[in-house]
Amino acid sequence: MTDDKKTTGAGDVDLEDMVASSDSGARKPLGAPGKLLVGIAAAWSLFQLWIASPLPFMLRFGVFNATEARSIHLAFALFLAFMAYPALKRSPRDRIPIQDWVFAAVAAFCGAYMFLFYEQLAQRPGAPILQDVIVGVVGILMLLEATRRALGPPLMIVASVFIVYSLFGPYMPGILAHRGVSFYGLVNHQWLTTQGVFGIALGVSTSFVFLFVLFGALLDKAGAGNYFIKVAFSLLGHYKGGPAKAAVVASGMTGLISGSSIANTVTTGTFTIPMMKRVGFSAEKAGAVEVSSSVNGQIMPPVMGAAAFLMVEYVGIPYVEVIKHAFLPALISYIALIYIVHLEALKADMQGLPSSNPARPLLNKLIGFLTGLLLLMALSFAVYYGLGWLKPVLGDATPWVVAVVLAVIYVSLLKVGSKYPELELDDPASQVVELPQTRPTVMVGLHYILPVIVLVWCLMVERLSPGLSAFWATVFMIFIMITQRPIIALFRGRSRMAEDVKEGFMDLWEGLVAGARNMIGIGIATAAAGIIVGAVSQTGVGLVLADVVEILSMGNLMLILLLTAVLSLILGMGLPTTANYIVVSALLAPVIVMLGQQNGLIVPLIAVHLFVFYFGIMADVTPPVGLASFAAAAVSGGDPLRTGFQAFYYSLRTAALPFLFIFNTDLLLIEVTFLQGIVVFVVATIAMLIFAAGTQGFMIARNRWYESILLLLVAFTLFRPGFWMDMIHDPYQQVAPAQFEQALGEVDDGSQLRVQIAGEDAFGDPMSTFVLVPVPSGETGRERLENLGMELIIDGDQAFIDFVEFGSLAEDLGFDFDQEIIEVSAPVDRWAKEWMWIPGFLVFGLVVLLQRRRREPDTGTAATA
Repeated sequence: MTDDKKTTGAGDVDLEDMVASSDSGARKPLGAPGKLLVGIAAAWSLFQLWIASPLPFMLRFGVFNATEARSIHLAFALFLAFMAYPALKRSPRDRIPIQDWVFAAVAAFCGAYMFLFYEQLAQRPGAPILQDVIVGVVGILMLLEATRRALGPPLMIVASVFIVYSLFGPYMPGILAHRGVSFYGLVNHQWLTTQGVFGIALGVSTSFVFLFVLFGALLDKAGAGNYFIKVAFSLLGHYKGGPAKAAVVASGMTGLISGSSIANTVTTGTFTIPMMKRVGFSAEKAGAVEVSSSVNGQIMPPVMGAAAFLMVEYVGIPYVEVIKHAFLPALISYIALIYIVHLEALKADMQGLPSSNPARPLLNKLIGFLTGLLLLMALSFAVYYGLGWLKPVLGDATPWVVAVVLAVIYVSLLKVGSKYPELELDDPASQVVELPQTRPTVMVGLHYILPVIVLVWCLMVERLSPGLSAFWATVFMIFIMITQRPIIALFRGRSRMAEDVKEGFMDLWEGLVAGARNMIGIGIATAAAGIIVGAVSQTGVGLVLADVVEILSMGNLMLILLLTAVLSLILGMGLPTTANYIVVSALLAPVIVMLGQQNGLIVPLIAVHLFVFYFGIMADVTPPVGLASFAAAAVSGGDPLRTGFQAFYYSLRTAALPFLFIFNTDLLLIEVTFLQGIVVFVVATIAMLIFAAGTQGFMIARNRWYESILLLLVAFTLFRPGFWMDMIHDPYQQVAPAQFEQALGEVDDGSQLRVQIAGEDAFGDPMSTFVLVPVPSGETGRERLENLGMELIIDGDQAFIDFVEFGSLAEDLGFDFDQEIIEVSAPVDRWAKEWMWIPGFLVFGLVVLLQRRRREPDTGTAATA
């Protein structure tokens, strides 16, 4: 027993060290340096809350513009990186060496240089003096060293390669050569403008990401992490393979709190993995389930991984739209993972843990569930329309009234929760005989859901910016942390007001510190990735890469997508998700859109960015370097590589989804009605479950090889019915280019013509691309052509563009003077592509029939035995 305890203790230390070294810094100095480190981390959190709040504008004090805020943000990140992350493995963890104090101070000065000398720099744009260049060079070197410490060598090496590429452009071979960048020009572009290190990525880290990470850290410190795990286990733990299903749901809910796959894996995994092993999962499979569900936490709205906030800037759409497009694939992916776990439990004939809930008939459970659902819907309806009615009546007083109502609801929920025993932190090594009861477990922590509701409300209904939404949710979270202990103690009749308030403030302090320490890596990653983005914009390497990718893929869109996926996975082995997304989206997203157009497939930009985002996250799973898999293996005691391969196998559904939504944008809810969205969700969920059954080799019984192939074929048909329908009947009919005006007059309003044009690009090189032309209003073809803002010259069967009106729809679509219209395709009436679902479901029914017949004799034999 003693040995076991020693091993467990050592394992806990290793796990803490793993999370610390990857997320918050492995150094924990003692004495005054330790207090200084903690104090500066808390100061960073308070600074971020200040600049996000309306207070600076109300008090007319402490107002910082975007560049100044980014500069201070980076100064904090660099200072804390040198304080919290040791230089080498053998470096001391309990004290800060003198050289690290020097590095921290110098790096912080270089980071804050844009803030300290903002006015002087504004007076000499593009003309740096020697002092600027020295600070820039030292700053870049310090940033690269901080990157190596906080994130490992890969990102530092990639950033260094791009700096070398910028300087030595004329000496590069063949297609990679460029005119080169002067040393002063490089430093100016990277450190003294908002094109490099202080670019969009660092701006998003400053404005949005920090507050969401802080919000998560505060929620966790308040006890929401433990609450989510307990609720998931009380609801699902008694089903077949119940702990694994609970692990998926708990990790999904914890994904709201944690932006890190590794921290999520360890937070929920220390409790869920031993429970999974107890019901029959092997160490590797238990670890793999936890990894798959934790990694999926980053794709689950409303609080997605840090890279999702970058999409807002890169794609140019509100965060609400990103949530809308990302929601369906994420939900489908989670449902499929629960089903995969269910199949694993069926294969091994596992049982759940014994439930402590009183027995209730199925009808009572169903009535209870429906009643709860209807009450929730009625409450949502009342709140939404009630506030909509109150706003005009109350005017400027509305926020105060809403705050009072929210406070009343919060106190009422604490009153309800105080009637039930407190949730204890479980020892994962203890022998759990039975699960917690559902009702007391759910009731005791309902108030933790309120800040998440506030966040979603501000984002989705009030349409506030992500930064301001996170600010108000965090303010409410701070209020909860300070007040929850004394109020609950008061209701329970054992109030120790002073001690309870003090404990609340201690929790708040720890949350502020944890939030800042969790942000060090993200702040450094976005700054270092800015070097890469800056080099791309300064050297034009993106265009070179477009040519290289086009040559490698031979212009085939599917090959380009595969190359992008592989590049994301390879870079993701060493780069954190955020940096990986920045690099790959900056280099390849425009290439995919452009080559898609040349292939006749118009790919929405958001679909391409989500494609890159998904594969960046997949890198946390993929062996041999999937860090989340190593963290799970450390908890489970399994082999890290086998855990990684098993997790990748479970995550195949997440790898398949990006390819599907590139070719079928219905999955991203692009241009679909509400009813169509419901149908797409139902069919896509069924398709993903069938895909899971096909890849796992089990549905009702163990699959024969041909049944797995049929199931995968059915899943493909349900996901992309248009593929087969296009083979049966072409969706477009060809029209002669000279009849473009006539075709424009004959098609319905709101439809689209697909037009292939050829001409010269901005560099004078020949190009050919496809454009989807929305049909403008107008009675005749000529009138519609005028509304499009374009005039044509007809020469026999050929049509050339003679004039494009400035600021017109035609100019926005990419039409230009002297281009030739090569091909015009007009939509035709045909059967809806959804008719292909019928043969798909018939084939699925056949597989079900075959498996049921095969299973019945087995059941009969078992009964006889």
